[in-house]
Amino acid sequence: MIALLAVGVVTLGGLGLGLFGVRLARSTSDVFVASRAISPWWNAAAISGEYLSAASFLGIAGLQMKIGASALWLPVGFAAGYLALLLFVAAPLRRFGAYTIPDFAEARLEARWMRVVGSLMVLVIGGFYLVPQLKGAGLTLGVVTGAPYWIGVAIVAVVVTVVVAFGGMRGITYVQAYQYWVKTFAILLPACLLLIHLGGLPARAALFGAELPTAPPGGLVVQLDEATSVEFPAAARYVIDGRAFRAPAGAERTLPAGELRLAAGTVVPVADDIPASAGRDWSRPVAAHGRASPVFVFSLLLATVLGTMGLPHILVRFYTNRDGPAARRTTVRVLGLLGLFYLFPVVYGLLGRVLVPELYITGATDEVVLRLPEAAWPGLGGELLGAVTAAGAFAAFLSTASGLLISLAGTVSYDLWERVGRQRAPEPADRVRRFRRAAPVVVALPALLALLARDIDISVLVGWAFALAASTFCPLFVLGIWWTGITARGAAAGMATGALTASAAILAGLMLDPAAGSATEALLTQPAAISVPLAFATMVLVSRRDRHKPQRVREHMRALHVPEALGLEPTRRA
Repeated sequence: MIALLAVGVVTLGGLGLGLFGVRLARSTSDVFVASRAISPWWNAAAISGEYLSAASFLGIAGLQMKIGASALWLPVGFAAGYLALLLFVAAPLRRFGAYTIPDFAEARLEARWMRVVGSLMVLVIGGFYLVPQLKGAGLTLGVVTGAPYWIGVAIVAVVVTVVVAFGGMRGITYVQAYQYWVKTFAILLPACLLLIHLGGLPARAALFGAELPTAPPGGLVVQLDEATSVEFPAAARYVIDGRAFRAPAGAERTLPAGELRLAAGTVVPVADDIPASAGRDWSRPVAAHGRASPVFVFSLLLATVLGTMGLPHILVRFYTNRDGPAARRTTVRVLGLLGLFYLFPVVYGLLGRVLVPELYITGATDEVVLRLPEAAWPGLGGELLGAVTAAGAFAAFLSTASGLLISLAGTVSYDLWERVGRQRAPEPADRVRRFRRAAPVVVALPALLALLARDIDISVLVGWAFALAASTFCPLFVLGIWWTGITARGAAAGMATGALTASAAILAGLMLDPAAGSATEALLTQPAAISVPLAFATMVLVSRRDRHKPQRVREHMRALHVPEALGLEPTRRA
């Protein structure tokens, strides 16, 4: 009940700020770029708020508990992506003066049809990234209240639609800044208090020694809601609904639904997609094979660092800065705010391995942040901390989903509906109305996909979105900003190559089930090491052979790179 109250307070707080923002959303500029009047600190908090998604709040700790310390390369890549943004994209993108990514593509490459290509990629990447946010909401509400999974998905979909449709970019900025501080407080306070309460990290041998996770001194009771396939890393006795069974080491069993009991000290069985790792292997950031192999780590870092440059809901934020220097100052502040947050998910992964080993049996390691406080601190203290983490998780889903919906609704209403569907420019009031109508339409399909993706890890879903972004928009921006030779046909060919390669690899990994721990599995799970170089190479080669060059390249380059203070800004859009 306390957790439900905390979730309600955070949700209503965000909804109230969003509705307050309706008074600020009077013009097209307010709706799409907040009239370019957001200060660097407000913007940095808002960007951090929408960037720290379900993958950051739940997924990192869950994946770390599941596969080990190699999962901590994720926050390294997430944060380092903003360094790449700072160096290569932030200020030039703001100087160019476009409203959206497709707007940039059309103007820079002088091809109207590039707006359609860019819009379709925004919808694919943004929709893909919205799915894990809605999934996280369904999981959180289920853990907190026992409600069906679909209710959490529906609540977040409705709330963000209302906030986005009526507040626009101007209103949602303040909501996301508020939600950044909520989620940082919600992950920081329980982590610190739990370490103080426990006196540090318990059972260090299971974390860094030769031991596997075992049932606690009082034994372990797990309620299985459905039949579950597990592997027993060591010989074990177990009881299901009063009936005793025995399993030899390495045995695979399908446990029926019911109450599973393990005696104290019994090595915990693991779900079929979780590796059974001793502490010394689990704690290695890089290993010879599997999801800690050098190939996988390199591909993961490539996807997260370069993918940040291609996330539509992040890039659109830089259009809200006053000028190029303000965009750079915003990015530096974002690096600091993200670094503060990412200090703490590791605590939950470490404690979860020892204190909630039942999640290895059910496979629900994404729930470790939500379940750990009450397991580590039974009673009122743990219940209060659990309520805080649940509220922070909901703030994470709401803020990222809001940013994604802004980007998707803006693409549909500004880039597709207005520019493709009609020739004459609409009135500003029409643009705002169309934006508000587009919001509920574009959230419908991701919500449906979230209902179907319940059994896929949040971090895996987010990783796919980053791989697509790194393979499409990252090459477009890097070459479009820094190379005069890029053409529309080259850009389209490179984006298509990157998107198809990444998608084909991901689908092949799902369908073919390659050998666990192999280099093939690593590249199919995270294909950026293949798809990104192919996208860049295709873009360059096709552009060199293309005779249809943009006519105003020098003017575009001045718009991108000449500092505003020199007063040499040309007309930016074709």
